[in-house]
Amino acid sequence: MFTTFIIVTCFLLLLTFVPLLPSDHWVVRVWEFPRLQIAVLIAVNLVAIGGFYHANLSYMAGLILVNLLALGYQIYWILPYTTMVKPSVEVMEQPDPKRSIKIINANVLMTNRDAPKLIKLVKQEQPHILVTLESNQWWQDALGPLHGTYPYRVNIPLENLYGMHIFSRLPLSEITTAERVEKGVPSVHCIATLESGEQIRCHFVHPAPPSPTENEEATERDIELLGLAKEIAQNDSESTLPVLVSGDLNDVAWSPTTQAFLRISGLCDPRIGRGAFNTFHAQHVFARWPLDHVFHSDDFALVSLSRLPEIGSDHFPLLTELCLK
Repeated sequence: MFTTFIIVTCFLLLLTFVPLLPSDHWVVRVWEFPRLQIAVLIAVNLVAIGGFYHANLSYMAGLILVNLLALGYQIYWILPYTTMVKPSVEVMEQPDPKRSIKIINANVLMTNRDAPKLIKLVKQEQPHILVTLESNQWWQDALGPLHGTYPYRVNIPLENLYGMHIFSRLPLSEITTAERVEKGVPSVHCIATLESGEQIRCHFVHPAPPSPTENEEATERDIELLGLAKEIAQNDSESTLPVLVSGDLNDVAWSPTTQAFLRISGLCDPRIGRGAFNTFHAQHVFARWPLDHVFHSDDFALVSLSRLPEIGSDHFPLLTELCLK
């Protein structure tokens, strides 16, 4: 039995520290995602070891210490995305509707055909902007009933899982679409004008993930995210416009890349101190992590943040409402 504990501990140590290897290969980087799940397995292993008696107490103490080290390391990454730390973004109790912006970020899953579920959610929540990801021509046609309410739109229907559509009740200007790193993987950049007349610079992104079916390495995703972070930082020194970034980043909130994105861009993550708001995978309760994000400049306070009900996709939609301070 003690040998089993040693084998399990070594395996959990491998999963915990393999992301530290200097490699962008998906086999290495994918273990940044399930930190919470690995932490739970380590905790279970600790309880099992604690209930087992071994004559050599030094072996027992060493095994427990190693597991505690691995558990502490995992907690270090995920703790900010719990309610045990102070929120980094303040809440505005009485927001001015004319200075507010509400966004639904929805990865619809291209093969999903439950468009009525999303339409019902949009009519219920009435966001200013709806961002759909993985939306192809079928989805563009299926969301036609929203056109009357959302006259400002950006349509990029693609059949490669990287289509994107923007539906907005707010006027959009200076719209640019770009494939900055990979052909067939677009992003949308524009300025949205609030009801107050104030303007916000918006970036909508969906880089490809590191995986055996997409990119073997995380290099392309990291280049796009960190390149955008540097652009935001540069624009911030030249412009006073508030900034908002929304999309499926195919990266978890606690990964080194996302943390570097926030550090370089100077943007805020409203989930810190409030929870992870895991949006993927909608069908697997024990395999969920936060892939869909809304980041913003310090010009905003938070009004509300919630994960919406499933829409037949493998992602839950994410609803974020912000208000200019």
